[in-house]
Amino acid sequence: MATMESLIVTVNRIQRACTVLGDHGGDTNLPTLWEALPSVVVVGGQSSGKSSVLESIVGRDFLPRGSGIVTRRPLVLQLHKTERGLQEYGEFLHLPKKKFTDFSMVRKEIQDETDRMTGKSKQISPVPIHLSIYSPNVVNLTLIDLPGLTKVAVEGQPESIVQDIEIMVRSYVEKPNCIILAITPANQDIATSDAMKLSREVDPTGERTFGVLTKLDLMDKGTNAIDVLEGRAYPLQHPWVGIVNRSQADIKKNVDMIASRRKEREFFASSPDYGHLASKMGSEYLAKVLSKHLESVIRARLPGITSLINKSIEELEAELSHLGRSVAVDAGAQLYTILELCRAFDRIFKEHLDGGRPGGDRIYGVFDHQLPAALRKLPFDRHLSLQNIRKVVSEADGYQPHLIAPEQGYRLIILDSGFLSEAPPRSGERWKPNFLIC
Repeated sequence: MATMESLIVTVNRIQRACTVLGDHGGDTNLPTLWEALPSVVVVGGQSSGKSSVLESIVGRDFLPRGSGIVTRRPLVLQLHKTERGLQEYGEFLHLPKKKFTDFSMVRKEIQDETDRMTGKSKQISPVPIHLSIYSPNVVNLTLIDLPGLTKVAVEGQPESIVQDIEIMVRSYVEKPNCIILAITPANQDIATSDAMKLSREVDPTGERTFGVLTKLDLMDKGTNAIDVLEGRAYPLQHPWVGIVNRSQADIKKNVDMIASRRKEREFFASSPDYGHLASKMGSEYLAKVLSKHLESVIRARLPGITSLINKSIEELEAELSHLGRSVAVDAGAQLYTILELCRAFDRIFKEHLDGGRPGGDRIYGVFDHQLPAALRKLPFDRHLSLQNIRKVVSEADGYQPHLIAPEQGYRLIILDSGFLSEAPPRSGERWKPNFLIC
């Protein structure tokens, strides 16, 4: 039986296939295969520390930073754990087989690909960017980063940007297979948290929500977030996790993410407020908890996913059968297809004549009535003489006469007589049916 790790990898591959086929969820109310796949969606207000949390989980500095809305398209981040000693690299779905070992180039490509879809403006788009990161320092996990929730539009943004972002975020977190990673700064009142407000609306029981407190090291002296982390101030079914991200000074100095993880562990271990919770705090612990929970959700949803995939395959096969086989490229296969169509036409035509299909009487009527009447109307006597016909038929016979007059003779007579014109009709005229050839 496949392990849970391989199941996460398989779900990642199905997600990528869905995106290629135009099914990326988020902007549709119809049930799709994407919506059936469990995923972890990162939600938070602007400047809540979403980017720092993701970079801490990955252990790499790779996300665009700046003021205002930096994330303007969903980023589907698929993490793949590799063996120790192998080089870390990133790979985009829109640039297959191109490995990015320089993670500053990963950041640039995210910016460039966003601009290709939205332009240089500050518009947003629901079409996701797929990024896979292969590293021995990660766990198998899929995260979807969304634009940060905001309250006002800034210069260069449409007035509807606030509502547009909330609609996009809701379209993801309202799905029952979505695991919500709600990011809230610890130096902000939890009651005013945009992430917790939204998650409470779509997940009132807290069954699908993981609460994350960032910036614990930036709280005012004499205050702490123990009530929140221990679940008393805002209870959830899953335990809260505290995170200490890099400071702005560390980011400017390009402090190594591995060193940042070590400083985070030291902060919790040495903290008089959080020391007793140190084993259940930090970005590394958060990644492991999310990966384990995602595995359990995939296991629970696996029968439904399998059933939906089988149903989709059956529907596609039925549609392909209705449309017919694709036309071959090489001449031999095309000739074979044409002959098959001719045989099918011959079979169906016979079925009409034999009474197997309706309309046979009309076909017989054409040959029994319309054709003879049309032949009788043709002015043979004005264009043909009996002597000329004998001469043409005889010449067409060659040296060995036939029992029945040869077809070539008839063709010559028709051409000479003008009943079959190879020139196009004059203006206002229509092609005359060639009854003799029929």
